[in-house]
Amino acid sequence: MIGELEFERPVIDLRKKITELKAITEEADVDLSAEIEKLEKRLAKLETEIYENMKPWDRVQIARHPARPTTLDYIGLLFTDFMELHGDRYYGDDEAIVAGIAKFEGRPVTVIGHQRGKDTKENLRRNFGMPHPEGYRKALRLMKQAEKFHRPIVCFIDTKGAYPGKSAEERGQSEAIARNLFEMAGLKVPVVSIVIGEGGSGGALALGVADRIHMLENSTYSVISPEGAAALLWKDSNQAKHAAETMKITAPDLKELGVIDEIIPEIKGGAHRDVEGQANHIRTALKGSLAELIRLDPKNLVNQRYAKFKKIGEYSLEKEFTRVK
Repeated sequence: MIGELEFERPVIDLRKKITELKAITEEADVDLSAEIEKLEKRLAKLETEIYENMKPWDRVQIARHPARPTTLDYIGLLFTDFMELHGDRYYGDDEAIVAGIAKFEGRPVTVIGHQRGKDTKENLRRNFGMPHPEGYRKALRLMKQAEKFHRPIVCFIDTKGAYPGKSAEERGQSEAIARNLFEMAGLKVPVVSIVIGEGGSGGALALGVADRIHMLENSTYSVISPEGAAALLWKDSNQAKHAAETMKITAPDLKELGVIDEIIPEIKGGAHRDVEGQANHIRTALKGSLAELIRLDPKNLVNQRYAKFKKIGEYSLEKEFTRVK
């Protein structure tokens, strides 16, 4: 059963009531169609009110939903002939990152993404989607391979952050992330990154230096989690809801700030409500971006990528004054 979120409670209760009335109609042979129709209209209106006016913390909850589709879910729906490749050729394989070659709309591509689990056993196996250095080195190995064979790269971002444990630090976690940032900036093939869940800190950015950055409507992308920010700012992680509202971590805010390029519409109630439908929205965005990027020669591609990231963080006093006025 799909998990229930607190802000969705009125919608969920109304859905249950409609289901109960339909069951009574079938079992007791009672005509309740008028009442059901009335409730369905009320439900449609309520869904619009709730899902089109979500607060940042509501989106954080959806981004963390245990049933939210993962990288492997989308790979199965968007690509054909996927062949997963393993290992970084230095230390080992990291299952918190899946990577391989596949075809998208008949075109060979390299696919890389964070992978978390959907239950305790798989989360332990995938280290809750938090990569070690070997995960990022595996990703970079495949990126360089993609460059060699002129394949576009598609990255799926979905992690709370890179694993902060002792073992990861001993094997060079910060160096591995920094190396990815450096190398991705100069890749001579198109790179498209899509934030599908949580995009946390350098662990997310290590797959995020792309020509086009797309973001699902209810995903988040930030330097730190709301809980972490609240603990630093107010010494109280219970202020996470307030932190989420001030950090500008949602897709609409990041689009306005120029951090991402496009918001991918999300199924009402979250991508977990209709995974195939959500994959179709991603397909449309990915298809459009690749069509634009593959026409560019390598030099222009790198120059545009450089210019794109150089613009992030530009601040205009005149623009700010106009906005406040």
